[in-house]
Amino acid sequence: MARKKKELPLLEGVSITGLASEGKALTHVEGKVLFVPFAAPGDICDIQVTKKKNSFMEGKIARLTTPSPQRVTPICSHFTVCGGCKWQHLPYSLQLESKAQVVRDALERIGKVPVGEYLPILGSKQTERYRNKLEFTFSHKRWLFPEEMDRIHALPTPPSASELSGLGYHLPGMFDKVLDIDICHLGATIMDEIRLFVRDYCLARPEEYPYFDLRKQEGLMRTLMLRTTSTGETMVVVIFFREDEEARTALLTAIQERFPEITSLLYVINSKCNDTIGDQEIYCFYGRDYIEEEMEGLRFRIGPKSFYQTNSLQAYELYKVAREFAELTGSERVYDLYTGTGTISNFVARQCSSVVGIEYVPEAIEDARINSSVNQIDNTLFYAGDMKDILTEDFIAQHGAPDVIITDPPRAGMHEDVITTILRAAPRRIVYVSCNPATQARDLQLLTASGMYQVTKSRAVDMFPHTHHIENVVQLVRL
Repeated sequence: MARKKKELPLLEGVSITGLASEGKALTHVEGKVLFVPFAAPGDICDIQVTKKKNSFMEGKIARLTTPSPQRVTPICSHFTVCGGCKWQHLPYSLQLESKAQVVRDALERIGKVPVGEYLPILGSKQTERYRNKLEFTFSHKRWLFPEEMDRIHALPTPPSASELSGLGYHLPGMFDKVLDIDICHLGATIMDEIRLFVRDYCLARPEEYPYFDLRKQEGLMRTLMLRTTSTGETMVVVIFFREDEEARTALLTAIQERFPEITSLLYVINSKCNDTIGDQEIYCFYGRDYIEEEMEGLRFRIGPKSFYQTNSLQAYELYKVAREFAELTGSERVYDLYTGTGTISNFVARQCSSVVGIEYVPEAIEDARINSSVNQIDNTLFYAGDMKDILTEDFIAQHGAPDVIITDPPRAGMHEDVITTILRAAPRRIVYVSCNPATQARDLQLLTASGMYQVTKSRAVDMFPHTHHIENVVQLVRL
């Protein structure tokens, strides 16, 4: 006989005392840390415990007795459901304060790295509609709220496919549940307009445009990617599960006619089991197969597979901090590790002697070379391959020892072999740009443990308002 699951308690009159990682708030109850999403410091509430371990508990607000005076009204009707923008109920000043503290805690507690100076966090001038890239999923069975379930169960006949289908975001931890989105305050208004047009066009023709069944892997309409730039250009990528030339052409023509301002209208036929399109062929239906972003007079081509920071205006601030920390005088040889499409490489190229960029994704390196060519930059070299395999002592001997290394790795941070090679190369300065202060702290510990480097400056840059995510830039100087 299965053991009866122990009922978890309802804690009454709990006072929330602070903010924690992953967008949660916290307090202490019965000698344990209690993590609560969508709470604010100063809230007094009843908490239903959902998980109880030896050292911590997790719970959710069952009743908000006394709202914190710091609370603000969320702007989005999907707040608490879609999984994004978990801090919409907090004033932006408090978000920045918390993010700056997250960085300090990571560097000092995880990395135990002495930092010469913490410069003030750079907040984003735009806190709404700042994202230049959004991706949506079609689902033949969208997420239904309890009241919708009751209404559907009361119907005399089964609901139509149109009533059940949705286009939006995956719910956290649910690969087959999609929340239909009305308005998303992250992207430009045109993103809402295009998404709603595509959704309604397909829903009006359910036999021709069946939404994807994520479990059975069948249907036509799979995903939709939208990208915009600060220069006013727009890219639309419609991903179909299978080829249906007549339906595909009709839909893409309708999009083109409704939105003639679209710069790049592309499509993909992706019949794989997963939604990634990195290994898929992209077809151009209308316009160019890229859009262009501008930064300080430089133009950057962005394709459907290109990585570009998702907050264009704040990316400029981030790269300015990186360039400032590099302290370039015009004579330096710079290595740009994890260069992506060469944005940082090309951004600093005019302030140094030469730049060598390395990136894992071959398509990104092609974009980097094109970006140098478009901007008439001739002192950059780019190489594609695994960082630990490319950045070797032989490679450095061939291209010359770097005076400055700028590194912007993925969330997992740098491989230990890469750190070892950096230490052997012994640049005068290292500029470490990170989207994960925890792994940055781990890597900084390895870089400073040798006694060769000290961390002189750190500056957090908020790229993602209303979320707990934060970018941080650190300068290391050789002793």
